[in-house]
Amino acid sequence: MITRNKTRLVAKGCNQEEGIDYGETFSPVARLEVIRLMLAFACMSGFKLFQMDIKSAFFNEIINEEVYVEQPSGFEDHLHPNHVYKLKKALHGLKQAPRQWYGRLGNSLLSNGYERGMIDKTLFIKKSNSEIILVQIYVDDIIFGATKDSLCEEFVVAMQGEFEMAMMGELSFFLGLQVKKSKDGIFLCQSKYCKEILKKFEMESCKEVSTPMPSSCYMDADVAGKGVGRTKYRGLIGSLLYLTTSRPNIMFVVCLCARFQANPKESGLKAANRILKYLKGKTNVGLWYPYHSPIHLIGYSYSDFVRCKLDQKSTSSTCHLLGSSLISWHSKNQACVALSSAESEYIDVGSCCAQILWLKQQLEDFGLKISKVPLLCDNTNAINLTKN
Repeated sequence: MITRNKTRLVAKGCNQEEGIDYGETFSPVARLEVIRLMLAFACMSGFKLFQMDIKSAFFNEIINEEVYVEQPSGFEDHLHPNHVYKLKKALHGLKQAPRQWYGRLGNSLLSNGYERGMIDKTLFIKKSNSEIILVQIYVDDIIFGATKDSLCEEFVVAMQGEFEMAMMGELSFFLGLQVKKSKDGIFLCQSKYCKEILKKFEMESCKEVSTPMPSSCYMDADVAGKGVGRTKYRGLIGSLLYLTTSRPNIMFVVCLCARFQANPKESGLKAANRILKYLKGKTNVGLWYPYHSPIHLIGYSYSDFVRCKLDQKSTSSTCHLLGSSLISWHSKNQACVALSSAESEYIDVGSCCAQILWLKQQLEDFGLKISKVPLLCDNTNAINLTKN
């Protein structure tokens, strides 16, 4: 048997000097809400989503600056061992590589008649009469779908003619998200990722619990408590935060544990491990997006006044549904200290309204215009304050 290994040439971006080796480095990245919104919209509209993967994405773009690299160790030219290479195209590791890649891919799509989204610059839209095709870019992965199959076929031919791409078929696994289809809708989960977290932190054989945190639990800085390693704690919290992409039921407790990453204690690690014990028995929990649900957008707002005893700040919680599909949510401390429950609720309503406006504009890029969006709040004084 012959063992084949892949190698990748990576540049040392830390050696680059700004203004000489690179200029602008910013490149847009799609928000995860956009992915969920696109899945929900596809379910409501009844069209399929497909996925393409670009091979060696960062090798496709031409760089504008003069950049030189040393010869790779073990692969030096014996005739010119002291020479260096001048790059014509980007390498992995160069600071400008992502920006140049997005620039070339974007220009290619624009030249083929696509338009950028007004809000999300990684979304490209092309309309033909009453038909529409949506193309969502996430670094070197592309999700696309259309109301007419011929538009998808044209897109695949155009992209494969310019880039080396692999057609992955219908969307089934993307950024750790598993997309499972049935005759009634789409189930979005992260069961595989959840099992990997349990294995990584050696909690595969732990005892299961029914809730992610006890009802009587109160977390604080625990100044007198015994400290634990920051690396392990931060790694655990980071893994759990990405799991909230499809698990809103653990959003509050994960964000609560995330507040103590600067100086983690045993009490915080115990609370984080309880989340893993809860996940042990709930690995297959996720989001359900039904087909052909009513098209409407609605937002819910709730604030827990003076929830945090450390800084007396309230906790804001919001969620947004497109039809029957949950697409956006958050739970976090407010930036300022509210003096009353009405003020706390009003701050939360404001952040919920801002997210609604963003979602509304995003849906307009999809070709869906919603004139009125209800925002539900359970505080009468805050409601009256919004009418002033």
